Amino acid sequence: MGIGEFIDELQRKGFIKMDDEQSVMVPSAKMGLSIRKRSLEEIYRQLNKGGAGNHKTSFSGKGLERLPETRGWQVGDDLSNMDNVGTMLNMLQHSSLDTMNLTEEDVQVFEQDYFTSVSTVLLIDLSHSMILYGEDRITPAKKVAMALSELIMNQYAKDSLDIVAFGNDAWNIDIKDLPYLQVGPYHTNTLQGLQVARHLLERKKNSNKQIFMITDGKPSCMFEKNGSFYKNSFGLDRRIINRVLDEAVVCRRSGIEITTFMIARDPILQDFVRDLTDANKGRAYYSDLSNLGGFVFEDYVRNRRKNVR
Repeated sequence: MGIGEFIDELQRKGFIKMDDEQSVMVPSAKMGLSIRKRSLEEIYRQLNKGGAGNHKTSFSGKGLERLPETRGWQVGDDLSNMDNVGTMLNMLQHSSLDTMNLTEEDVQVFEQDYFTSVSTVLLIDLSHSMILYGEDRITPAKKVAMALSELIMNQYAKDSLDIVAFGNDAWNIDIKDLPYLQVGPYHTNTLQGLQVARHLLERKKNSNKQIFMITDGKPSCMFEKNGSFYKNSFGLDRRIINRVLDEAVVCRRSGIEITTFMIARDPILQDFVRDLTDANKGRAYYSDLSNLGGFVFEDYVRNRRKNVR
């Protein structure tokens, strides 16, 4: 098949279309959907092979999935979850052949996993370091973002996902534009990335709110309060770092948990992530690129399970 025939085939199948204004072929919505589905399938294959990040919950409560464990009935519990056998055995301990005496204390109900709605902002670092040193870090990050968006749209309709990219500044990304994100040349404005994510989440009504940040670099720039742009690419600038840590505390007070997926092994950067995690009381993972999808997916599903009493 020649290139002309290949283009005709893509057009026939609806993967590309003609942009009449610029007279060029552009990817269609069907192409974007196909890429997101393929990304989701690839990450699920990683998980099925025993990928990293298995976070099964130890909590239980009212919800969708029945557990084998039982407990005493409490006001508000759904009686459709009653353990009939356990309840009868309790009753028989203080009943006779003539009188069956069922009391409130006899009633047992099955525990259940509770799945709650979650609002997530996925922060993607687009600083120039994401393609430096001969390693493509941005493609796995985009693949995870596309797969996560496909998972949420198809399986967790009540959840929300926003994508925010950050370099010199931070901006929202439409899901349809994810495959075409380009790296730098940018510094790393982690502060504005967290601020944009927090402002998005503060407008959400879901009970759980979280930020997933995929990054490989240190914060190296920020906007001053007067609007001027400050940058320093050499070492960890405490002026920038302190502002980022302050924002992590603001997120914590707003009920927003930050989970950082660090895809670099620099000890200095790991120290920064440790401080960020401590300030927010969130979590951090030090992941290589092959396991990134497994870590993100397992942590997302874990965060949907909560304890309700």
